[in-house]
Amino acid sequence: MTDSDVSANDPLIERAREIQSQAHVPYSEYAVGAALETADGEVFVGCNLENANYSNSLHAEEVAVAEAVKQGYDDFARIAVSSGRRDGVTPCGMCRQTLAEFCDDDLVVICDEGESAEPSLYTLGELLPNTISQETLED
Repeated sequence: MTDSDVSANDPLIERAREIQSQAHVPYSEYAVGAALETADGEVFVGCNLENANYSNSLHAEEVAVAEAVKQGYDDFARIAVSSGRRDGVTPCGMCRQTLAEFCDDDLVVICDEGESAEPSLYTLGELLPNTISQETLED
């Protein structure tokens, strides 16, 4: 996938934007949506769900991964992440580690920069090099 393959109007970004309306963010007021695409084109979405103690909050990427995994999917191609601010938000460190548990280093991470700007593109391996994995724990 090249930069020219993804635009601000990519359907995966649109799905991430749409799910933001279901976010529960009474504390930060920072809605995030994520859309995770499987290798065969299925899409699973998630939004952030805040809790008053913050540590029990669920992040959009985690919710999307959970939806896909509970449906039996384990081969992923790309994920789009969008905030209500369209500020190019990337998955946080915790979400990167969750993605690394279920996705390969070449997972394409699409970060929404808004309708009039091209999205930022990364691979999971770029965002989280030398991840903790089952292999590193077995050493």
